[in-house]
Amino acid sequence: MERTERFYRIQQLLRDRKVVPIAAFLEHLEVSVATVKRDLEYLRNRINAPIEWDRQARGYRLAAPEHGAAQYELPGLWFNASEIHALLTMRHLLAHIEPGILAPQLAPLRERLRMLLGSGDHSVDEIQKRVRILGMASRRVAQGHFAVVGSALLRRKRLHLRYYVRARDDVTEREVSPQRLVHYRDNWYLDAWCHQRNDLRSFAVDAIREAEILDRKARDVPESKLNKVLGSGYGIFSGHRVRWARLRFTRERARWVATEEWHPRQRSRFDGDGSYVLEVPYSDDRELVMDILRHGPEVEVLGPAALRRTVRERLATALAQYPAGRGKQRR
Repeated sequence: MERTERFYRIQQLLRDRKVVPIAAFLEHLEVSVATVKRDLEYLRNRINAPIEWDRQARGYRLAAPEHGAAQYELPGLWFNASEIHALLTMRHLLAHIEPGILAPQLAPLRERLRMLLGSGDHSVDEIQKRVRILGMASRRVAQGHFAVVGSALLRRKRLHLRYYVRARDDVTEREVSPQRLVHYRDNWYLDAWCHQRNDLRSFAVDAIREAEILDRKARDVPESKLNKVLGSGYGIFSGHRVRWARLRFTRERARWVATEEWHPRQRSRFDGDGSYVLEVPYSDDRELVMDILRHGPEVEVLGPAALRRTVRERLATALAQYPAGRGKQRR
């Protein structure tokens, strides 16, 4: 444990308890008696922390600060990699969220995160300057629609949606029972029971053209079923029939892919030639195909045959865009 972190632990123990015996410091800090005494001495003499020994209670305590005495302040505490990523991700998310009905609650939360990030050795502006979190391909959500969806979700009411289906370039009307909002790959999705399809569906919130709360109670779907139908396959697309994709990555690409998690239930192995075989479950192949194609010639679909055929057809269509001998760009 770093020294600065011990200072914060010591302060917390003193604030939580009236008197802290030396044995409690040893238990929580896992250091020697000499180290504890040096830390307490430093806090008293260098930072003016009002720590005193209580002879009767046989322990240390925080004394009431003297009138007019300067407030003591601990040195900055830096965060480890996972903590700083979590804080910056949360701040990034809150900065770009469509607040809707949550605006009053989000404003103080943003400020608390700002203060927490700035409580260390470096200012929040310096941290944001030196650490970047980049979003990609996010689509803007109409604030009014987000507010209506969020309100219906929390009030457990049904929604009437006019929804744009990109695959068919068509707008459909749906009555749905909202179950949960999901933030996935920098975009928002609504998991809901569709009363027209009599099944669970995931709707991109940015594709909602109109949303109206209905005065009808939403149907509740158990979380176990939500996870089974919407979380068993690959990516955001759902389906009841789960198949397993088998992908073989070249030895060179394996250096990256072998450290990635494509799905919580994935299976993997290295072959003798150094190539990497990854197996992931999927219900709807649309998102999986996109992720396979981005690896180009560094990946081969081993199965199922239908998935292999789909990827081959997509590659052939892409290749047709670049006929041999055509050097002039189309305008």
